[in-house]
Amino acid sequence: MRTHRRLLTVTGLAAAALATAGLNTSAFAATTLTSGHVDVLDAEWDGAELHLHVHDEENDTEYEPADVTLSVPDAAKVTNPGYGFLGSGSQIWLLPDTEAEADAAGVLFAGVSTEHLTTGVFTGDSVAYQLLSATRDGAATDDFSVYTGSGVRWYDSDTATGSYKSRTFAVGAHNHANWAFEEAGTYRLTFRVQGTAGGVTESATETYTVVVGS
Repeated sequence: MRTHRRLLTVTGLAAAALATAGLNTSAFAATTLTSGHVDVLDAEWDGAELHLHVHDEENDTEYEPADVTLSVPDAAKVTNPGYGFLGSGSQIWLLPDTEAEADAAGVLFAGVSTEHLTTGVFTGDSVAYQLLSATRDGAATDDFSVYTGSGVRWYDSDTATGSYKSRTFAVGAHNHANWAFEEAGTYRLTFRVQGTAGGVTESATETYTVVVGS
């Protein structure tokens, strides 16, 4: 049984109490996930609305995206495979598309999940995940992409192209690809999940924080 966890019950309440007292709440950090199988994009439908969560498969726990920091340490550094969209740097930070590689490096095995959506709800039995924006250290960045092992891009934050911003996935599926970051820094990635249910367009939008580099 999965645990739905909103950190408002712990850190949120503590932060709220301090805020009421006029104290600095910056010391209260979000939960940090550093390794293991984690579905970063995990959509659910409650019968009326779509929702996005971060699903920690290792502990069968769900988090609100705002409550989680995803860590990509220097252990994730690999040789740049040479795809043009990955820039000219000799190395990139990579969350690999196989669990064996992720476990060997001690980094996150990042997934895109629709497994909690059932057939017969959304038109075409599919939904789309859209990358709406990406920043690094507060500025727009072209340093983020998601691609398969053969170099096929799913997402690319490069604003010079309108492509690679949306991808459709069948419901009831579990998907993995390489998550690549070309520079160290704090990334904020805003994704939307969208589908049509009963002739009505439904969506949910969340922003994810990813800290890259030691």
